[in-house]
Amino acid sequence: MSRRALITGITGQDGSYLAEHLLGLGYEVWGLVRGQANPHVSRLRKHIGDVQITTGDLLDQGSLISAVERVEPDEVYNLGAISYVPMSWQQPELTTEVTGVGVQRMLEAIRVVSGISPSRTPGREQIRFYQASSSEMFGMVRETPQNEKTPFHPRSPYGVAKSFGHYITQNYRESYGMFAVSGILFNHESPRRGAEFVTRKVSLGAARIKLGLATELRLGNLDARRDWGYAGDYARAMRMMLAQDDPEDYVIGTGHTQSVRELVEFAFRTAGLDWEDHVVLDARYTRPAEVDLLCADPKKAREQLGWEPELSFEELVTMMVESDLRLLSRSTRPEDEPFSPDHW
Repeated sequence: MSRRALITGITGQDGSYLAEHLLGLGYEVWGLVRGQANPHVSRLRKHIGDVQITTGDLLDQGSLISAVERVEPDEVYNLGAISYVPMSWQQPELTTEVTGVGVQRMLEAIRVVSGISPSRTPGREQIRFYQASSSEMFGMVRETPQNEKTPFHPRSPYGVAKSFGHYITQNYRESYGMFAVSGILFNHESPRRGAEFVTRKVSLGAARIKLGLATELRLGNLDARRDWGYAGDYARAMRMMLAQDDPEDYVIGTGHTQSVRELVEFAFRTAGLDWEDHVVLDARYTRPAEVDLLCADPKKAREQLGWEPELSFEELVTMMVESDLRLLSRSTRPEDEPFSPDHW
């Protein structure tokens, strides 16, 4: 029989790529969504294929227990979160509840449904749990590059909430013997990235200017450096972690960094434009506490999982700019695309 996976955040970028990957491997894929009339479900099915849906909310413990009981998954991938870092300063309490405590609620749902307790440990066929941790947990980095042993110093409510989710996953693994792992994923992008994220903001901005729909693009800190990879590659790593004999956490990234300035320069060049003619610096887009440099050390994932990124930074940016040129040639609204920024 095929394995069954339950994915929270399935209407977001990562959830959609993971669903595609698992379906290609013969999985039965279920997505957890909030509300009976979620407008993104039909569009998700149109683009991804045979995905089944159950309702639930990371803010509601009872709904998660019901979802796990209904689906009876072999694997649970917790990708749902309020994942836009600037929003976490505007809504810190909600970010904490969804992105942080929501992880504990899902772990507790699995524990309760599985009948796991301090005196009753899980068997070999237990539900396997993946938590989407983030490089934003490193924040003000102590060392570069960052690996699984690098201490955390988060610089945003989002990073703090992700740190809680990471540690509570580790705690349930050590306390109850659950197969629960975290993937510490560095920045991963695609044409499905929400329009509010800087990579997509840049690719959309370059496309709009090229098509005569805008004349300028406003950005904040151009000197911040990130380790950017392709979201489809990172979805493969998630499944690999749950396929191991023993539960362990892994850093996933390319091991290379580019600055926002380099991202902008390459994206505009791809569109046949000079970025300096169109980009305007705007202090409104600067973070209260900046994270200047994030760079992964993916040695453990490479050696133990056999994982390697397949798409280069240049290929990724080219893909995004060309996709947005096609999208905006059909419609002036990026909201017409199928993947929702509200995916928790």
